[in-house]
Amino acid sequence: MFEFEFMQRAMTAAVVIGLLCGLLGFFVVLRRLAFIGVGISHSAIGGVAIGLLLGIAPMLTAAVFAIAVALGIARVSKRGGLSEDAVIGVFFSGSMALGVVLFSLRRGFRQDLFGYLFGNVLTISSAELVLLTIVAAVVALVLVLLFKELLFISYDEELARAYGRPVDLLNSALLVLLAVTIIIGVRLVGVLLIEALLVVPAATASLWTDRFRAQVALSAFLGAGCGALGLAAAYGLDIAAGGAMVLVGIITFFTSLVLRRATV
Repeated sequence: MFEFEFMQRAMTAAVVIGLLCGLLGFFVVLRRLAFIGVGISHSAIGGVAIGLLLGIAPMLTAAVFAIAVALGIARVSKRGGLSEDAVIGVFFSGSMALGVVLFSLRRGFRQDLFGYLFGNVLTISSAELVLLTIVAAVVALVLVLLFKELLFISYDEELARAYGRPVDLLNSALLVLLAVTIIIGVRLVGVLLIEALLVVPAATASLWTDRFRAQVALSAFLGAGCGALGLAAAYGLDIAAGGAMVLVGIITFFTSLVLRRATV
């Protein structure tokens, strides 16, 4: 399959996004942010629709919109007196509805909407691949630099505040990184599947080790593996690439679960 340039680009993109999702997924699972990830990913539809209607790069507007939603969820859940899951439900359902309504104002909106819901890693261009790699490298670098601080607040926010750590700022930074990762992943695997890449590799890694650094490394490896093996399976079986990547991850998770129970 590597005789084709588009498959070379697709494989590189799949490994990069899988690796990044695996890295960030460690904190998503540790902080129990999976539902927030769902809310942010669904909000991307509203941002994309705004960009298409205004004639602006849809991924740019989606990124701005998703970051705003992520920070809005954090602010409202903290100060609005509502449970976090209720706030997330309001934000992501509202954003999704806004996106669908705005998409319906365009001709051929069903095709556009389908593309963003399920993504298409096979159509990534060279320029998009370069941008994806740069953004992924920046996100990964920030995660590495903030790893100890983020780990500290993940286990005890009150103690972190007592030690003078900027807890609110760190929480906001994590949400922004999550939003950016989701947006670049939406282009490849779609709104409905990107959350799985953020959760499944990290959840699988947590089955095998309790050491934090080992979990991060294993989660990143599994994420990249899901991307590569999923794309290869999609090529060989002529099936949807995004779905194949997620299914590889799901199979790995349940296989790990069975093996772990058998060895305990």
